Amino acid sequence: MPDPAGPADPDHPVESPHRAAWRPLRDDLARRRTAARAMGGPAKLARYTAGGRLTARARVDALLDPGSFTELGTLAGGADVPADAFVAGSGRVDGRPVFVGAEDFTVQGGSIGPSAAAKRARLARLAGQERAPLVMLLEGAGHRATNALQGHTASPNDLQALTELAGVVPTVAVVTGPSAGHGALTAPLSDFVVMVAGEGALFTAGPPLVAAAIGEQVDKLTLGGADVHTVLSGVAHNAAPDDAAALRLARRYLSYLPSNAWQRPPYAGPEHGNADTGPRPVDALLDLIPPDARRPYDMRAVLETVFDAASVLELQPRFGASVLTALARLGGHAVAVVANQPAVRAGTIDADAAAKAARFVEVCGAFHLPVVFLADNPGVLAGSASERAGILRASARLFAAQHRLRVPKLHVTLRKAFGFGSSVMAMNPFDAQTVSYAFPGVTLGGIPAASGAATAKQDAETSARLVANEASGPWRSANALSYDDVIDPAELRDVLLEGLARARARTEGPVEPVTHTGYLP
Repeated sequence: MPDPAGPADPDHPVESPHRAAWRPLRDDLARRRTAARAMGGPAKLARYTAGGRLTARARVDALLDPGSFTELGTLAGGADVPADAFVAGSGRVDGRPVFVGAEDFTVQGGSIGPSAAAKRARLARLAGQERAPLVMLLEGAGHRATNALQGHTASPNDLQALTELAGVVPTVAVVTGPSAGHGALTAPLSDFVVMVAGEGALFTAGPPLVAAAIGEQVDKLTLGGADVHTVLSGVAHNAAPDDAAALRLARRYLSYLPSNAWQRPPYAGPEHGNADTGPRPVDALLDLIPPDARRPYDMRAVLETVFDAASVLELQPRFGASVLTALARLGGHAVAVVANQPAVRAGTIDADAAAKAARFVEVCGAFHLPVVFLADNPGVLAGSASERAGILRASARLFAAQHRLRVPKLHVTLRKAFGFGSSVMAMNPFDAQTVSYAFPGVTLGGIPAASGAATAKQDAETSARLVANEASGPWRSANALSYDDVIDPAELRDVLLEGLARARARTEGPVEPVTHTGYLP
């Protein structure tokens, strides 16, 4: 029977009743989404980006693989407070899932309203539930003052969830502007903290509250800028010159770590563009490292020579600078490196350096990275200032942290190791080390022989014997198996590669989060 309406027009299809009924609902959703994604509006955004800074949403896009972001809680806050000043959701970094949250300073100063608080908690809980890293982009004023006017019941918050994520999934904080109070606490609860120099700042309370509370007049960068937290406090790890560089650094950090503690670190071999994965002599070390233990050299050059090309990422380079902590690749495998820096106080370990290394070792052990220890130090720092800084507790904490490691430990003494400075650098081969080596010519002892003899009031003959014994090199220790072997410096890369191969059974197969009984000093 012919259709009384006539044949269908392909250029103007007849809209079904259901589709027509959906149209106003869909249009309303689109309007609400547009309003929620408008952030602070055109005028505020223009002022904010005038100096080249990225908006909260642009930062999320720059962090994630293109087109991978799926937003969570877009409509939170309603039309008056777009996204409630907190852009949140999930995406991918190098193809792997991550969760991300970004405080939006253009909306009520990035302050945390009730809906944003719920989003933050939801985001952190999802990261743990789905076993994916969490990245937080911080620039906000803490809890919103008007929250006090709104009744609410007690509920879980994101700091509780963040604490539970420690050692379960990697967590990163990128501080792009001033971050105060509750938001700022995200940073010390994260594994890795990057600050944008000249913009990023962290503090319990900002300059106006500081002035009101204690009468101190101080600007935001002097109070808690990158120089404060990457050099003095150690709360932050690295500084970056701008937003884009900070986000690239966050992506690079994640590239060394597994997505969670149930996985192994990702491998980056030749098929991933890393051609420098095989054995090779490192004769350049003969030019970089003076045999005379009293002469300084830059350990950074050693790391760049030994590990895979362009793979070394140093963390906290300006804090506790007599010890280097770095992520690197060795034969394509991600490893952690703890190395004394003879260019800074001859590599003497102070309280800041020990605390830095202990925290680093804990994080890397939690995510199953083998740890390489390169020792070249005259011990832990002596003196009244060092004692007041807590060197005993800090160095004991580092010793306990390295002892607790259940990953392969690869130790090499390059020139010297004295007293507790050798123990905290994992020198003892009977402390679960996979390999323990020394260069020829190393000097060892409980304390430097001349000083020890003088302190003990030894006679001239005994003092001379002690000094001669100290200068005898590693042979006595090698004879007693204090070292597995003495190696030529040019063999360093190859013996480390062989050490990883020796530990293959512990670097493959299923894993799970590390648990410990008891507490660190």
